[in-house]
Amino acid sequence: MIPYDKRSGKIWYNDEFVDWNDVKVHVLSHGLHYASCVFEGERVYDGSIFKLEEHTSRFFHSARRMGFEIPFTEEQINIASNKIISKQKVQNGYVRPVAWRGSEMMAISAQQTKIHVAIATWEWGSYFDPKLKVEGIRLNISNWRRPAPNTIPWDTKASGLYMICTLSKHEAEKQGYTDSLMLDHEGNIAEATGANVFFKDKNGELHTPIPDSFLDGITRRTVIEIAKSKNIKVNERKINPSELSDFVGCFLTGTAAEVTPVSCIAEHQFKVCETIIDLNDNYQTLVRKKKAA
Repeated sequence: MIPYDKRSGKIWYNDEFVDWNDVKVHVLSHGLHYASCVFEGERVYDGSIFKLEEHTSRFFHSARRMGFEIPFTEEQINIASNKIISKQKVQNGYVRPVAWRGSEMMAISAQQTKIHVAIATWEWGSYFDPKLKVEGIRLNISNWRRPAPNTIPWDTKASGLYMICTLSKHEAEKQGYTDSLMLDHEGNIAEATGANVFFKDKNGELHTPIPDSFLDGITRRTVIEIAKSKNIKVNERKINPSELSDFVGCFLTGTAAEVTPVSCIAEHQFKVCETIIDLNDNYQTLVRKKKAA
């Protein structure tokens, strides 16, 4: 894989299209040291960014929760996002908008820093190995927990929230797993390291944790809409790890993960059932649906 700093083309950077190799961030940027940084992850399907407006709205929400204003309008970011995928000729890939505090101040307080914004995009396939997506990926249960909602800006895509996700995923990979299931501060099931989680019971109903201490994913909401349109009951509730043995199916949802079946969580085994396959097929049809002319 080509390292991300060695690629070519353009990146939208503070309202200019800058050569990929010329985009620079100073080592004394506040965002690098104190995690005053927010971002989004978006998918391009057949040359169109799926749910761009929702992602951009969340991008701005994350910034406000982090105490700063993005110096552009949502419309300007949407236009810039579409322009950069066109310039980079990305047909099926990923878009990464990011905003961070600059280098004017280097201390806890940083209210006089400049806010920088960049949007990069690249061709990209599956987040997980396509073979594993068919068979179902394997998860361990992380020792790290999602913090209480009064301790962090939990409803954002702020960079600092992903520190324990990286630690959890690295530990899972060392143990031979693909990803890790994280619990919340109360010991209930929360999410995977970068995706929401759903379970299917013996009656065909779906169960998913209430997003009250972790991000309510855009893909999560989309899959719930698909399930309800097919008359599948979706139960949003607190789920204790002791219930894992009661479920027959499990899958993850996320912009990167899309709809990914899970074959096991620690010692608990799950089947890649027709319901999960059908939800994935419907999701793929939706994201690749051409806009009306």
